Order: sequence, then structure tokens, then C-alpha cells
Amino acid sequence: MRVAPVTAVVGTSPAVETPAEATARPSAGRAAYRLDHLDHLEAEAIHVVREVAGQFERPVILFSGGKDSVVMLHLAVKAFAPSPLPFALLHVDTGHNFPELLDYRDATVARLGVRLVVASVQDYIDDGRLRERPDGTRNPLQTVPLLDAISGNRFDAVLGGGRRDEEKARAKERVFSIRDAFGAWDPRRQRPELWDLYNGRHAPGEHVRVFPLSNWTEVDVWRYVERERIELPDLYYAHEREVFLRDGMWLTAGEWGGPRAGETPEVRTVRYRTVGDMSCTGAVDSDALTVADVVLEVAGSRLTERGATRADDRLSEAAMEDRKKEGYF
Repeated sequence: MRVAPVTAVVGTSPAVETPAEATARPSAGRAAYRLDHLDHLEAEAIHVVREVAGQFERPVILFSGGKDSVVMLHLAVKAFAPSPLPFALLHVDTGHNFPELLDYRDATVARLGVRLVVASVQDYIDDGRLRERPDGTRNPLQTVPLLDAISGNRFDAVLGGGRRDEEKARAKERVFSIRDAFGAWDPRRQRPELWDLYNGRHAPGEHVRVFPLSNWTEVDVWRYVERERIELPDLYYAHEREVFLRDGMWLTAGEWGGPRAGETPEVRTVRYRTVGDMSCTGAVDSDALTVADVVLEVAGSRLTERGATRADDRLSEAAMEDRKKEGYF
């Protein structure tokens, strides 16, 4: 590297930077290593995923085709590239899932060449281990098939896409969340995670739920989708759909039991902010056709996606926490 010669002026001393001035002066090297908000979140999530690979023997990723699980899978693939993903995928199929999500799930599994384990709620209903609920929703019925799949496959770490901004029970959960031999979550057993140090130790029969997206928000997820050009199922964008109004939410008609008498279907332009069982996931009126449109729409919302569109979280004030204590996601 060439250095320009310093020309001394008679009667003066050459200017010398003090350490403080050198530190304050911007440098090309420091600018090149500066991370923005999404870079920090990505690095943190990849660190968590790699910690799971280092501490556990049989990890699995919960994958439904929803936006959070898609982003988490993208991060996991990125964490080990160019090597293949060392984790299997697990999906609890309620039998009332949106067909678009199942198609997306299967296409993603085929593209990545990973193993998919499917736990079917319908199988449990057919053989009498579970019963249909009077309201038709099957989201709360996922717990038993989930726990059976975890124990049957001896998964010791289960990565989920839960975020702390979604719901107050999830806001209390650590990144590494210990579950007992019955799959139950006890808030009092949460471990400190100082300096991003994660403790995955657990007794035989226990397992750990891991949430790499804990510190992300819904806007962060969509901005990351935009930056990484991640493809999502079409129902996350505005489209015409036949829906009916129930309890202030636009639900999709289906075999699960809707609409009831007095609930009139109509065609509206809607999209889904979160996607679960058709019986409890509401659509929102929207004209957001692109990721950029969705980012603007979500940034202006005063309700989280679960608070706005998930009927299963309205069953009681502590509906989510009660389900988590039983072993739910």
C-alpha cells in the first residue's frame, strides 16, 4: 500500500492523532464489519442452532410451512451450508391444515432431501385416543401426538419458531426451555442465559424446546424474508377467498364444521398473518400483494398476529400458558 509523503512545515510539528481521535475516526475496516439489526438476529439464531447441534444427539425441527418455521429452517440450512442439514423435520398434522401449506411442506422436504416425521391427529381420533372437540378446532389436540412423536423417536431437542412478541406466555420462555418427562413446561424451572450461554443438560426422559427466533418480531421476520428472498405459501399474501365471520374473525369454510346456521360465506380479499388449524385461524382484510406491502401493513398494526387471528388463544386469559404446561409448542 502506498503512503503519501508527509511534508513538514518549518516552525510547526506534524499533527499526530491522539488515541481518542483515532478511535473516533471512522475507518473502512470497521465499517465493513458493522452488522445491522437483521444481521445481529441472524447471527444469534445461527449460534443457537449450532449450539443445539453441539449439545444434543437427536434434534428435530418443527416444520409446518408457516412463515416462522420457514425462516427457522432457512437459518438452520444456512448454519451448516454447504453440508446437508443434520436435523429431521417434524410436523403435527391436525387434518384441518390448509392444503397450500401441506403442498409447500412436501415441496420443501423434497427440495432439501431431509427426513420428515408426521404425527397425525386424525389417526389418534380414528383409534379413540383423542376425541373431537365440540367447537371443531383441533389445535389443542396436537399435544399428545407431538409428545408421542418426541418420545417415540427419542428426540432430545425440539426447535420451534415461537417468538416472545407473539403472546405473553411465550414472552416468559427461555431460548433453551427444559421440558420434564411428561413434556410439561414449568416457568419456575427456567434457567438463566447470561452472555448467550445455553444449558442443554437434561435428565433421561426429558427434552429441551429451543426457540432460535425468540428475540425476533413479526416485522423482523418479514424484513428477513424480503432480504433473503424466501418463498412463502401464497396465502400469506392478499388473495380472494370465501370466508365467513365468526367471533370477529374471517374463517375459511371446510369439513371441520363451518359455517354454522346464520354464518353467511362471502368472497373477500384477505391474507393470513399466522397459519394454523383452519378452524381457529382467521384471515385479515388486506391488499398486500408483495413482501414490501406486508412489511408496511404489519409495522402499522397494534395487535400481534396471534392476538388478532387465533381463536384458540381466546379460550381463556391463560389459554397459551395452560397448553404449554401440558406440553404444547
